Amino acid sequence: MKVRIARTVTHPTRHNRLLRWSRDAFLAAGVLALGYCGFVLLDTKIYQSYQTTRFEEQLNAVRPAIAAAGALPVAAIPRGALGRIEIPRIGLTAMIMEGTDGRTLRRAVGHVPGTPLPGQQGNAAIAGHRDTFFRPLRNIHHDDEINLTTLNGTYRYVVDSAQVVAPEDTQVLDDSNEAVLTLVTCYPFYFVGPAPKRFIVRAHKIPG
Repeated sequence: MKVRIARTVTHPTRHNRLLRWSRDAFLAAGVLALGYCGFVLLDTKIYQSYQTTRFEEQLNAVRPAIAAAGALPVAAIPRGALGRIEIPRIGLTAMIMEGTDGRTLRRAVGHVPGTPLPGQQGNAAIAGHRDTFFRPLRNIHHDDEINLTTLNGTYRYVVDSAQVVAPEDTQVLDDSNEAVLTLVTCYPFYFVGPAPKRFIVRAHKIPG
């Protein structure tokens, strides 16, 4: 005698379908987010490499004129860099572009419009993201040397101070009678989301 075992067919409930859909949606969102992050990192790396190459070519072209005239006006290469910032002790190197819009700061550090250009008299300000180019600033020390290379030459600055201020404290961008440099980034460095404060580094230009 054969005994038949009835098989119970389980139909997915609405709740199970919702869970499955949510799982697939989160998985797809995660893949897209990782892909976008990879694209941004690659785009930034390629852009920095491209602008560095262009800048070095222009720098080599104007060096004879600098040697003959002693100085040239500071200017950006059309659709290119104003210069390069380097802080050797903390391993920071980045090309400087004009402007502080989102696209510029995603690819480089930006000269704050309305402030003097690097090397000029006054308070030259440069902004950068805390989670990319300016993250090493968390390790900045008093007396660290900052080098700014432009088509007009290389300028050396020494760090005087680092402080945390509120976003509305724009006095840090006030002009100066001396040649100073102000670096601006968000703070805290490891904050998730829009950071509530600003980290400010102030340095003065030294001869040579």
